[in-house]
Amino acid sequence: MDKSEFHPSEIPAKPGVYVYRDRFGKVIYVGKAANLRRRMSSYFQPSRVVRADAKLRSLINSISDWSYEVVRTEDEALILESRLIKDFAPHYNVLMRDDKRYLLLKIDWHEKFPTLKLARLKKNDGAQYFGPFPKGGALKMTLEFLLAHFGLRACRDSEPDEETRKRCLKRIVKDCCAPCTGAVTPEEYRERVEQAVAVLNGDIAELTAAIREKMTAAAMEQRFEKAAHLRDVLTNLEAVFGKRNRIFERPELPGTAPGMAAVRALGEALGLEKLPSRIIGFDISNILGKLAVASLVAFKEGRPDRDNYRRFKIRTVHQSDDFAMMHEVLVRHFGRLLEEKRPLPDLVMVDGGKGQLSSAIDALVEIGCPPLPVIGLAKRNEEIYLPGRSEPVVLDRHNPALRMLQALRDEAHRFAITYHRELRNKRIEQSRLDEIQGIGDTRKKQLLRAFGSLRALKKATPDEIAEKVPGIGEALAEKILAALG
Repeated sequence: MDKSEFHPSEIPAKPGVYVYRDRFGKVIYVGKAANLRRRMSSYFQPSRVVRADAKLRSLINSISDWSYEVVRTEDEALILESRLIKDFAPHYNVLMRDDKRYLLLKIDWHEKFPTLKLARLKKNDGAQYFGPFPKGGALKMTLEFLLAHFGLRACRDSEPDEETRKRCLKRIVKDCCAPCTGAVTPEEYRERVEQAVAVLNGDIAELTAAIREKMTAAAMEQRFEKAAHLRDVLTNLEAVFGKRNRIFERPELPGTAPGMAAVRALGEALGLEKLPSRIIGFDISNILGKLAVASLVAFKEGRPDRDNYRRFKIRTVHQSDDFAMMHEVLVRHFGRLLEEKRPLPDLVMVDGGKGQLSSAIDALVEIGCPPLPVIGLAKRNEEIYLPGRSEPVVLDRHNPALRMLQALRDEAHRFAITYHRELRNKRIEQSRLDEIQGIGDTRKKQLLRAFGSLRALKKATPDEIAEKVPGIGEALAEKILAALG
């Protein structure tokens, strides 16, 4: 195109990433800039073409179209530039072709006692990766805090021998819950890991509140060094994992509708007749079948569609059977969609391999659901299983289609875990009523129905309790309030 059509005044003087394409629409160069207007203008100055080397002259002469995306910070521009270069491998980009620039966090769920580790390379090893993170120092300090806070192991060997366990300083100072000694069960340990992963996914409100409380207490006790350390931990935690700073979740190509590049890539990879603009994913969460729940997460045009998230309590399965639980949830959800004649999604994804996929297909057939694409995403090697195909589809780990499915799966897992934890905490809290003599199941239900929660019940007066709950006099009401503290 004619370079005279470039108008600098139309480009914002803000940080961002720019993309140049050739006359065939192919991406040939991706760059970052602290000031998009100044950087992009420099390519179209006649004097620069004269001074440029052969490679730069060739690039400038090949530019036929451009687009850009404004970001918040230069760090975010670096991350986005790196992602786009990996996705599109532009001919004129020779730098940033590997994953060594920034640190990642890695967790291998196949280990007996998984933990969080630093990594430089994202390998196709079945592990789950988070990042990259441009603030390496803040990440290292935050990781050290998270390992200690959640009591996760920091040793290299997931199953250390007796001699190693004796010399473990983390166990001695109680920074590790010592799962290798049997101090906690594998299920209890995994629950700690899932809580830490929730922080990695941006769920930091509860943790930051706890840190602030400890920081205030330390300052009141004039333990200023401790308070300063907690302040630094809080700052780093918010800088690395706070939702406003989770810049590693935004690898979009400037000039395209958000997420649609990944949607198109997924449609091509799976050979779908219809573009999977509306995708829903399911996940199950339980501990040995207890308090089993499921989540439904929806993506629209490659982005979370939170208005259509759903969560379910498992009703008919009372043992640890993920297949049966998946079957129940799909029967309930799609049965309702069919009954209410609501539109079906373009694609359904279940978390798991052939077993989960088979359960999903059986459920849809059972309720007479019209045919629609269903896939399973297995964590081990991020393999995509399709009905009727013995071999899974394996996509390159940098493929935007795979990354979108991983994001959907991780969001479904986070949503299910959050619901499971909410129910567990509620049960633990409500169990305090069981310890009060004179309060059986019937009265417990009446109290919770009348006041909604223990928190509201604690604020009530004996008169209010006696008035709202039949059969409970003032004496028993006072006993209840005394027991609840």
